[in-house]
Amino acid sequence: MMILPLYIDPGTGSMLFSILIGAAATLFFLAKALWLKLKVVITLGKSDIQDKSYKKYVIYSEDKRYWNVFKPVLDEFERRKVDITYYVANGEDPVFSEKYEYVHPEVIGEGNKAFAKLNMLSAGIVLMTTPGLHVYQLKRSKNVKHYSHIFHSCTDSTMYRLFGLDYFDSVLMTGDYQGEDIRLLEKQRELPEKELVTVGCTYLDVLQKKMESIPEEKDHEFTVLVSPSWGKSALLGLYGEKLLDPLVASGMKIIVRPHPQSRISEKEMLDRLHERYKDASNLEWDNERDNIYSLKKADIMISDFSGIVYDYTFLCDKPVMYANAEMDLLPYDIYDTGHEPWAVTTLQKIGIPIKEEDFVNIAQVIKNASDSPELARLRAHYKAEAWQHIGEAGRRTADYMISTMEKLETASK
Repeated sequence: MMILPLYIDPGTGSMLFSILIGAAATLFFLAKALWLKLKVVITLGKSDIQDKSYKKYVIYSEDKRYWNVFKPVLDEFERRKVDITYYVANGEDPVFSEKYEYVHPEVIGEGNKAFAKLNMLSAGIVLMTTPGLHVYQLKRSKNVKHYSHIFHSCTDSTMYRLFGLDYFDSVLMTGDYQGEDIRLLEKQRELPEKELVTVGCTYLDVLQKKMESIPEEKDHEFTVLVSPSWGKSALLGLYGEKLLDPLVASGMKIIVRPHPQSRISEKEMLDRLHERYKDASNLEWDNERDNIYSLKKADIMISDFSGIVYDYTFLCDKPVMYANAEMDLLPYDIYDTGHEPWAVTTLQKIGIPIKEEDFVNIAQVIKNASDSPELARLRAHYKAEAWQHIGEAGRRTADYMISTMEKLETASK
């Protein structure tokens, strides 16, 4: 008799993992509770038994590319001589190059392996950029007092997949505007209000300092940076050769910086484009972790709805051209608000639109793309709205984490 291999689709696999982890977590917490009760009996009723696995402050970084988000916070804990645990995916994380004394990095793996650890965590406050808490595999641990989300870009708070922020206790924002849609969804979904605190943008604080240290290019050539989002609606996925062919033919210096997710989800498309332009002397690919080197070189950017548009305009104050700033909003939280994304409506005000029919004359279009005092004024306006407390985000985030723990500890006495 032939035995057919079993197939489990990704959705079912995710559900089964959630069920298994849920069951394991329940058994884990029951066992821990029974053990602590047994300790109380053994120690003649003393109830101040400490959970040795408990960590007061925890940051979870799912990928090393979020280093710039968390470094200012870790530096602040180090400066204050306050212990904090930093969970990372692997030993290649930049934290291991630092000489921290009070920051304690620990490798917990990626994906389900990391979630299995986090779902049974015993901690005071946990800070992360990862959305979807208690929605998919990453669950709220019963032994964590407070979960806080920090944004890794100056954009909409509702551009995560559905229910992305619903089950956090607090959200640390880059600008006050991000709170409006969060409050709207809380009312619609009958959720308790989260604490919303505007701390600024940690990673832009880091990039600004780094960019200031990069020397100006000698014999600078006019440079066009193509830096899109990822997916079928994004610039490379939608147009690819239709845009890059005329850009290469123009003779201008071209830098293409794909979205990091493209290297995972769109590898076939990128491989095809790499092969097509392998002999193009005026086109280079940027795969650096930090985007600032390309941003510094670029005289103009061509993008779509990617958040890098705001890195470029806020850090460099230079013009942006955009093609196809539309995307399917149905899978995202913002769909339930009925609003257009802030990132899209803002881009339409500070950016210069370009259509597919313009590609054939792209060199002339770029030459005619004029920066104006009005565009510069609008860039400054939206920078002030989206990136508040410039240079202070690390301190303000640490302040919030420490003050929150003090309140929780006082309330539990």
